[in-house]
Amino acid sequence: MASERTRNAKQLFAGIAPEYDWMGALLSFGQDPRWRRFLASRVNAIPGSWVLDVATGTGLVARELAQRHNVRIVGVDQSGPMVHRGMQAVRAEGLDGRISFVLGQAERLPFPDRYFDCVSVGFGLRNMTRKEAALAEMARVLKPGGRLVVLEFSKVWKPLEPAYDLYSFKVLPWLGERVAGDSEAYRYLAESIRVHPDQAALAAMLEQAGLARVEVFNLFAGVVAVHRGIRI
Repeated sequence: MASERTRNAKQLFAGIAPEYDWMGALLSFGQDPRWRRFLASRVNAIPGSWVLDVATGTGLVARELAQRHNVRIVGVDQSGPMVHRGMQAVRAEGLDGRISFVLGQAERLPFPDRYFDCVSVGFGLRNMTRKEAALAEMARVLKPGGRLVVLEFSKVWKPLEPAYDLYSFKVLPWLGERVAGDSEAYRYLAESIRVHPDQAALAAMLEQAGLARVEVFNLFAGVVAVHRGIRI
């Protein structure tokens, strides 16, 4: 059931919140910060814009946006422990005047229509039970002409699939157990990637949600991709 999957995701991310930031960099061989910087570079926000970062977690994307752009950012996430870690990081980096956090679900965003100039989501869409509903909500809160930018794991270049599968289903859980003491969370990561829509399918979903001029940027041989669309 959708509600059970939501509860499971909340419990999973609550459990790995303390290690989330540095584990992402470790398990991606240092690429995770590069991918988030690429997302931030594609937001193209003008100074003073309002940006919503959905599934913000510990605020990694929100913090990158704040460092790159002179914008005001709201991060929304359903995990209290992840948001708490994000608030601590924001204060430590002196960004608390630029970033605020709200507890909430992507499928029911607690904001008015046409409120934000940009919406971002980094590595959160695949964990959403009703992706179409979440994308429709992101489009709803965007102003006309506003950008939605999605960073997510995607379909790797086919010749690399055997090696990628070996790493995902064998090495990743082993590292999760040895380093973070939680193999199940990182086994879930590998499984969630495999059932997530590929580049073309996700581009079509953005268009169905009311976004135009959808672009796809493949990174790291398609291991991840950035999708960007404009609110009609």
